[in-house]
Amino acid sequence: MPAKHFLAATIVAVLASACTDRTGKSTDEAAAAPTQAANLSLPAQQLDSPWFSQGQENVEAAREQVINNTPGAAKNIILFVGDGMGISTVTAARILAGQQKGMSGEEYQLSFEEMPFAGLIKTYNTNQQTPDSAGTATAMMAGVKTRAGVLNVAEDVPRGDCVASQQRPLVTALELAEALGKSTGVVSTARITHATPAATYAKVPERGWESDDGLSNEAREKGCVDIAAQMVALEAGDGIDVAMGGGRRHFLPATETDLEGKPGRRQDGRNLVQEWQQRYSDGGTNAVYIEDQSGFDSIDVAATDKLLGLFASSHMRYEVDRGNDVAGEPSLSQMTGKALQLLDKDADGYFLMVESGRIDHGHHAGSAYNALTDAVEFAEAIRVAMEATSADDTLIIVTADHSHVLTISGYPTRGNPILGKVVVNNSRGEPESVPATAEDGLPFTTLSYANGRGFADLAGETDADVRYGLPVDAGRKDLTAVDTTAPGFHQEAMVPLGGETHAGEDVGIWARGPGAHLLTGTKEQSYIFHVMARAGGLLPQ
Repeated sequence: MPAKHFLAATIVAVLASACTDRTGKSTDEAAAAPTQAANLSLPAQQLDSPWFSQGQENVEAAREQVINNTPGAAKNIILFVGDGMGISTVTAARILAGQQKGMSGEEYQLSFEEMPFAGLIKTYNTNQQTPDSAGTATAMMAGVKTRAGVLNVAEDVPRGDCVASQQRPLVTALELAEALGKSTGVVSTARITHATPAATYAKVPERGWESDDGLSNEAREKGCVDIAAQMVALEAGDGIDVAMGGGRRHFLPATETDLEGKPGRRQDGRNLVQEWQQRYSDGGTNAVYIEDQSGFDSIDVAATDKLLGLFASSHMRYEVDRGNDVAGEPSLSQMTGKALQLLDKDADGYFLMVESGRIDHGHHAGSAYNALTDAVEFAEAIRVAMEATSADDTLIIVTADHSHVLTISGYPTRGNPILGKVVVNNSRGEPESVPATAEDGLPFTTLSYANGRGFADLAGETDADVRYGLPVDAGRKDLTAVDTTAPGFHQEAMVPLGGETHAGEDVGIWARGPGAHLLTGTKEQSYIFHVMARAGGLLPQ
């Protein structure tokens, strides 16, 4: 046997001999290893390393993982979608969350990273290499891929074609759950009529048809219905039981203003909030509408049958900007917890989709700070769900609809602030005392964007969208005197664009509960629906 093969075999044998079953006997693998293994032992500095012991503990925990492969075993299904939460976003958010807790950060785990099963998801649309959220959300909710910009219509429907969309609709997982008598919920920090939440219930060939003001003339003439109106009149079961997010403007007529003084968008004069309340009050159902923090805090869970919460005219605020809201908004984790309390009253189980929509918006504005802090809050919402449910009967899936062009680079030293300038190690592997400089003599940050509006130094500004009111400023800048960890810092971008774009690489998926083991390997995005359908018994087996 060649020396290198002998060495590899003996190392494997020694490691295998350290793994015993509950009776203390060596495993079959160890018994089958070459007898020469006894001649090689691992040094104390290896065996005593916390990395080594942690690895052994993780292997043992994985061996104990129970796999439930019974169709229909998931009484409840919760799908978490981090809009734009690509792998680089997960990594950076993990480090930021760890550093916020006083750690180096790299070793930290976000709540969903503790789940036992993980894989990769391919996100392309049928007509785009780099996708949009409507096509990707449709894939997850209906089980087939389709074009960019359309919601729950077949891939052969041209974008914006009302008649074709009426002839080729798709059925969603939420509708299937309603048909089985389960309760359903949709929670988002974006408008509830925005692409990802709308994909749970609406069927339109144009994602921009959030209210009737966005409909084309052809759509009006042919009887196509806008997204908000579809939500209020959803025929599956008795309609969505819990809906919380932004988007008040698409439910109110243009002649009315909301509690924050912002006008509605509807041109048909309809007040869909009142129509929603009327629909359920006629049947004796206690349907509660709320639009601020005090309303949220006063919800009587036991007495509430249906809940509609519209907390903003457009999107809800970024998590770090939430304190600036006039009327007050609940956090994503608070909305998730409340939704679960309400849905859990149903003995038949529930389907819940929770979206952190503003991760995506932070990236589009070139603000890693806003994107990452919303991702950290997203992980907290997932932790709330994990603690409130059991892996015995609840399938929890965490994924993203697509990635973004955020990069992590520059060889920063371990524990360097993830939002900071790059500080490298010297020849001894120890941190330098000053930030590194590039070939142009200027310092640079660990995080940057491949494209977008580029640099801005807005200091303590917590609303990333303010960036859109300033000129595009791509390319390299002198960051020497700039606090790049401040909320208002917007990273440099290479290619100047009106907004940073999505990226086309695979995204991660994490899962626990019945059927979670099916979400491993690299799969098409449409596969997610089929796992939910099988695990939750949404379709005949």
